[in-house]
Amino acid sequence: MIWLEALLILVGAYLAGSIPMGYLVGKLFYKTDIRTAGSGNIGATNALRLFGTRTGIIILLLDMLKGFAVVILSKMLLGDYPWLVVLSGLVVILGHIFTIFLGFKGGKGVATAGGVFLALAPGELGLALLFFIIIVLITRYVSLGSILAAISFGIFVGLRQYFSPSPDWVKVAFTVVVVAMIIYKHKENIGRLIRASENKIRFTKKGSL
Repeated sequence: MIWLEALLILVGAYLAGSIPMGYLVGKLFYKTDIRTAGSGNIGATNALRLFGTRTGIIILLLDMLKGFAVVILSKMLLGDYPWLVVLSGLVVILGHIFTIFLGFKGGKGVATAGGVFLALAPGELGLALLFFIIIVLITRYVSLGSILAAISFGIFVGLRQYFSPSPDWVKVAFTVVVVAMIIYKHKENIGRLIRASENKIRFTKKGSL
């Protein structure tokens, strides 16, 4: 029976992750296909540039909610199988990156991963978020902040588990995989950062929501 529950949760996790919040908000409230404007990414950063700071933050929170809700539900139903809880977190992130609703072309997974880790490792996430804010405020590069925050998060998780009397190496392995995915999804941003052609973020008020 547990395998049937696990299968249903994993399918649900993928479908939940696949809900393209940025695309839906752009279409419903701004009559804009976010995939054809700005950077073309469906995530919060592109939404912030196109629709304003408030809308960008709303999309960020919605994308985080997907990851957080899936992991919390998995903990409730599959708590005796921690590796299945972690797997559900990976699947919801993959759903966001490879959304079935947009031809398997989604976002970069940062916000959804943030929601997952808010449920799995809130302390380490808080430190990484602080690091992200500092980097973005100094450089105005969200992509650079995301990459460095992801790496720092991986380090924080690794250190905590290394010094733990009962280390959770499944969580460490999961974190390494997610950090690697996030860095890979930012490969174009990395190229632009090297060429000094990456767009800097500007906080604006546009439209209404």
